[in-house]
Amino acid sequence: MRAYAAILKMRLWTLLQYRTAAIAGLGTQIFWGMIKVMVLGAFYASTGPETDLQKAASSPLSLEQVITFIWLAQAFLQLFPWNIDKELETLVKTGNVAYELVRPLDLYWLWFARALALRLIPTLMRSIPLCIVAGFFLGLSAPVSWTAGLAFCAALVFAAVVASAMTTLIVISLFWSVSGEGIQRLVPTVSLVLSGMLIPLPLFPEWMQTFLNIQPFRAVLDIPTRLYTGVIPATDALACFAFQIGWAVIFIGLGKWLINRAVKRFVVDGG
Repeated sequence: MRAYAAILKMRLWTLLQYRTAAIAGLGTQIFWGMIKVMVLGAFYASTGPETDLQKAASSPLSLEQVITFIWLAQAFLQLFPWNIDKELETLVKTGNVAYELVRPLDLYWLWFARALALRLIPTLMRSIPLCIVAGFFLGLSAPVSWTAGLAFCAALVFAAVVASAMTTLIVISLFWSVSGEGIQRLVPTVSLVLSGMLIPLPLFPEWMQTFLNIQPFRAVLDIPTRLYTGVIPATDALACFAFQIGWAVIFIGLGKWLINRAVKRFVVDGG
């Protein structure tokens, strides 16, 4: 365990060097967040001359909650499994992954530690300043209660674990593909839609809600934001954590099984 912690720490320090990229990404995310706030604000304004009580009854989220959903999604965009460690991708494609097998470490947990670092550092460098700016100037609300805030923080930890397990699974899939471009382009699109990044999941049609509530991508963003805004009360937080942990166990178990199969069939030609 100490070895994996050391690798995680080393990758964290390495990724901290990309501060300029984080600043540029922060500006981009604020820009897109403002566009989404204006678009969804226009939809809410176009619902007609209803009273506030009627609007609350007809909509699963208030406009204030939607705005909070948007800014939390922008702040924690880097949690999504939309990219992978390019060094690992190169190792697999070139066959130099054989050097990884020489290490006296479990290959899955080695790659999981790197994936966790890839999810954590960019998220921390962008989310904190974005939440400060959005909280003071752009309509991001505070948690509905201190218990909701604690539940939100705990859910983010589990979300990072789920996202890292997804990321590791994408890397492992490179063993079975020629270029790996297909799944790397598909997963980000699917995750952004099904996690609630583009549109908060409660705003989807009612007939989709059963599927949306059991699929794994909601564990990355939807659950933390619903706890934050009180859409899911803090008293139900344990059930949400169990949902996140369950999907994390599934992805980790699948990843370990696939990587064991990949290692057994892996052949390196030459010296």
